[in-house]
Amino acid sequence: QVQVVESGGGLVQAGGSLRLSCAASGRTVSSYTMGWFRQAPGKEREFVAAISWSGGSTSYADSVKGRFTIARDNAKNTAYLQMNRLKTEDTAVYYCAAREASFYIPVFVRDYDYWGQGTQVTVSS
Repeated sequence: QVQVVESGGGLVQAGGSLRLSCAASGRTVSSYTMGWFRQAPGKEREFVAAISWSGGSTSYADSVKGRFTIARDNAKNTAYLQMNRLKTEDTAVYYCAAREASFYIPVFVRDYDYWGQGTQVTVSS
């Protein structure tokens, strides 16, 4: 089993920045692909970004490319999502997810096995 816990959400003005953290524990999380998803009220959960177990490969949703950066520190069993130039449409609950490493970067909710409880990000205009 793998447990993931998100932190770092909050209220920020449009154009500002936040950094989310995802602390993982349990099995050998350093060999797991880590992903970030988000869910706005009334909408389905959507892919934001993901990073391979080594950190050598990343994937981003088009809506966040150039603004968000995903990273990981395997020594700390932690993944990060640096969010810059935030927009009001980035407002959502952000979830961290994990799955065993694969040959590709998964981008669908169904591809991930372990989920955190989520952290709220609110961007005001």
